[in-house]
Amino acid sequence: MNFESFSAFLAMGGHGPYVWSCYGLTLAVLLFNGLAPGRRKRRFLREQGARQRRQEQHPAHPEAQP
Repeated sequence: MNFESFSAFLAMGGHGPYVWSCYGLTLAVLLFNGLAPGRRKRRFLREQGARQRRQEQHPAHPEAQP
C-alpha cells in the first residue's frame, strides 16, 4: 500500500484514529503483560524479606512440650 505523504499514512484513508488507537492499546497491553510479573515478584520478595526480618527480631515462643 503506497501513500502520497506521511500525513496520508497517518490518516489511513480516514481510518487512522481507529488503527493507531488499536496499535497503541495493543502496545500498552503488551508492556503491562511484560512488566507486571516483575513488579509482583519484587513486591513479593520485599514482603517476604520484611516478614523474615520481623520473625528474626521477635521469634515465636516455643510451645510447651509435654
